[in-house]
Amino acid sequence: MVAARAGFALAAVLLLTACRGGSADDAAPSSTAATTTTIAVAPTTPAPSTTEPTPTTEPATGTRDPGCVVTVAAGDSLSAIAARTDGVTLEAILDENRMTISHVIHPGDELDMCIGNDVDDVTGASRLPPAADAVRRQQQHLNVLFAPYRIAELAVDGDSGPLTRQMLCAARSGLGLRVSATDMSEGSPEEEALFAAEAISVPDGAATWARRWILIDKTCQVIFTGEGERLVNVYPTSTGEAGYETRDVLAVDAFRFDPALDNGGWHDSTNFPVAIDDPLNGNMYKPIYFNGGQAIHGANYVPPRPQSKGCARMFTWHQDELLAWLGLDDVTEATWRRGQIGVTVSVRGDYRPAD
Repeated sequence: MVAARAGFALAAVLLLTACRGGSADDAAPSSTAATTTTIAVAPTTPAPSTTEPTPTTEPATGTRDPGCVVTVAAGDSLSAIAARTDGVTLEAILDENRMTISHVIHPGDELDMCIGNDVDDVTGASRLPPAADAVRRQQQHLNVLFAPYRIAELAVDGDSGPLTRQMLCAARSGLGLRVSATDMSEGSPEEEALFAAEAISVPDGAATWARRWILIDKTCQVIFTGEGERLVNVYPTSTGEAGYETRDVLAVDAFRFDPALDNGGWHDSTNFPVAIDDPLNGNMYKPIYFNGGQAIHGANYVPPRPQSKGCARMFTWHQDELLAWLGLDDVTEATWRRGQIGVTVSVRGDYRPAD
């Protein structure tokens, strides 16, 4: 995916609707209705205008093809780039660059404009599945890098499945690489960076000025937690599915926590009550609310893809660990005290299923 930097937003309007799992009493006390916010982003210093490339033949794997690359200029949009490029549609650009229509582009971002050639022409990496031996080596090194954290160890089986791609994505994020949940090509520059790494760093987008922060990465379907410049943990998550997306947000305070001790930790939504663990219908384990009715909460099923109704799920034992880290494990009733909850939450990214 195109790395996030300040600039032009492809989608300019956010509809601030509540997580389906939330209820009227889950919103902040001062909230009386859903709000529509229009975001106008001033362009940065104009970049030189670009001439759209004519698609070329496929380059050798591992080599970058400048003839296939467009650099986004200030004020640009994907539809405008498509309109001035012969034979290339907006849908094709989205597909080739592993983006969805809601993705945000920025001046200086690079786009692959040679469609359907099984090569990422920005990096030169092949998009064909790597050989099993290469995947095994990647899995082994990923397990070493993520051993200090709570995301589950991978089976070293040579199968680059969804869990391997989830961890590859998290590694890219923590190594400052171009973030995507795709296979990693054998011998590519990013694989070299992976094998050279001895540790994962704080990813871009984390509110490192906060004492404690949470970063929900929708591209990778992971949650990073940290304290200032220190990465504390990495957890798998499942964010909001299509139509119920977890909204992008930068550094907002978590404002409500409900331990729900009268129901074994399971908050039973007023709007969608159920008696058992069913996060699709509002039953959320010890939710922490951070953006209207959206929350981070525990669940017994956390697939490596979006399947929530706007919230970010974690396994129940991971939610308990998160609460212990925040010092909320001994809270006995719902609290609105932001200072007591003491964490800043950011959400970024753009999930796209692997081909």
